[in-house]
Amino acid sequence: MHKLEWIRNKILADDINVSRHAQMWRTLGKKIVFTNGCFDILHHGHLDYLARAADLGNILIVGVNTDASVKRLKGEERPLNNQNDRAFQLASLLCVDAVCLFDEDTPESLIKLVNPHVLAKGGDYTEDTIVGAKHVKANGGQVEVIPFVDGYSTSSLIANIKKL
Repeated sequence: MHKLEWIRNKILADDINVSRHAQMWRTLGKKIVFTNGCFDILHHGHLDYLARAADLGNILIVGVNTDASVKRLKGEERPLNNQNDRAFQLASLLCVDAVCLFDEDTPESLIKLVNPHVLAKGGDYTEDTIVGAKHVKANGGQVEVIPFVDGYSTSSLIANIKKL
């Protein structure tokens, strides 16, 4: 398989594909980790976070907010990169096994569909504030908060660019 095809195959187009892949990986005895975010400008902090999340299991599924969802959450000037580009960038990473877009403000329905063994979020969250944490724990899973890499955030990158 060519590398470009390998990347494109990691982008799951709809809930049916997401569900089918999650069921297949469960059947194979894989430990599924789920995380999500906007990932508007992929930076060192994101890469560190995703690698650490991947280390929590065998399969890392990343939910990515659609453009409409990002606009509702971050404002009309965002995202800077469109949803297809953000999904492609994430799918290009070796530590990411699948990428799926979600249009809601939170990934709760996607988390319920995937039903991961581990739900991971970044250090700006606590277990109490992580959407889907109750569902994952109620189904025997665990919730992990991964510390930030100091000095890296999309918002600070944008602020620094605006100063120029």
